[in-house]
Amino acid sequence: MRIESQYTSSREPAIHAMSHIQPSQGLDQSCPACSASGPVQYVYAIGRIQPRFPSVGIEKEFAQATSRSDTSGLTDNQAMHAILSESPNRYLARRLCWVLSIEGLDTYILDPINPADLDMLIESLRPTPRAVDVNIVIGVLGPIAPAQFCNGLQVPIVSFDQVYSFDVDSLIASIPKPERFSNEEFAPAAEELFTRIMQMADNAGATDDHRALNYIAVRYHAIYNTTSEMYERNFSLTSIDVINSRLYGTRKIVDVIFSFTSRVTDVTEKYFCRVDVTEEFPFLVSKFQTYFDR
Repeated sequence: MRIESQYTSSREPAIHAMSHIQPSQGLDQSCPACSASGPVQYVYAIGRIQPRFPSVGIEKEFAQATSRSDTSGLTDNQAMHAILSESPNRYLARRLCWVLSIEGLDTYILDPINPADLDMLIESLRPTPRAVDVNIVIGVLGPIAPAQFCNGLQVPIVSFDQVYSFDVDSLIASIPKPERFSNEEFAPAAEELFTRIMQMADNAGATDDHRALNYIAVRYHAIYNTTSEMYERNFSLTSIDVINSRLYGTRKIVDVIFSFTSRVTDVTEKYFCRVDVTEEFPFLVSKFQTYFDR
């Protein structure tokens, strides 16, 4: 997997908020993904969560609930968030179809492993959504949804353990930046790197390389610091590669390699970190360091 260069919230920011993630205590046997045959496939995806009405009946029921609430002066998004947040209307939140879209494409239908985690979906709704809003979904990939499940939308179901919601500005503000960089210098470099990882081809967060990339994009600040430093040295980020590590064996460990090429001399320098993607929750094995081709 490779990215080629053009040159050859009240919610906690993700880097801080996600530091308390603990491995799942076990999958609910009622979830669609848990009963699927074959090896378990994990998902660590970055996208946007949107609620959908699975049928006309649910849409009409939601309209009746809206008529019983005071939504004067609220936008449609604010009204939906307010209505679903009310305890008497939780039955509607359970009946809605929650879809994760990646780069504008409907990619997954979300199903909480624990019914209590419905709150994560409700909290993923922004009363005033912006283009920089982001949701992270961590879970288990299940089968394709039947046609009647979500009003004809047939995409894989993901039974999730965690959903995190934030905006890109909050993520960048939470990154400990090198002291010599001002916010005006650091923020554009960090935002460009995050955007490139999100927009890479077919990054649905379901393969080992994509899960590793998405993990470090929201959990490992060193990639942003190094990229900013290389820009200062007049280097371009020319590619990002993910390959199986030499440590790959009983555990699935990958090397994430960043290649930077001088805009003056055309000399390339590479840096990498190792990520363990064996289980549902990836983790860092080794920190960012110089990479030498072998």
